[in-house]
Amino acid sequence: MLSMIRVQDLNAFSGLGNTMDAVVRTYTGKGAKELFALLEERKAEVEQLIRSVKGFVSYTLARSSDGLGGLSMTVCKDKEGTDESVRRAKEWIAQNAGHIGVDAPKVSTGTIIIHAT
Repeated sequence: MLSMIRVQDLNAFSGLGNTMDAVVRTYTGKGAKELFALLEERKAEVEQLIRSVKGFVSYTLARSSDGLGGLSMTVCKDKEGTDESVRRAKEWIAQNAGHIGVDAPKVSTGTIIIHAT
């Protein structure tokens, strides 16, 4: 289930306006380990896919400490950007990893309070 909480962006140095949105996709269970092996193998393609989303700010892909899955986090200037990143991720997995049969990710969304780099 997607939820959204609007909060003022406290990063005065972002230059991106008042708010930024984030989406975290967490992959566990069936096929997650295999999916992350494929994502790592094709990381340049995946990065370009997400980087090209309108309003893109940042993207992180991380394997879980147990190596059995992982998460991705996309930050965009607005909700439209994070919604588009979710759509693209789902489409990429269907087209490139459909044979893996990975369980659907847990998707969490929200508005950035602090974005430090």
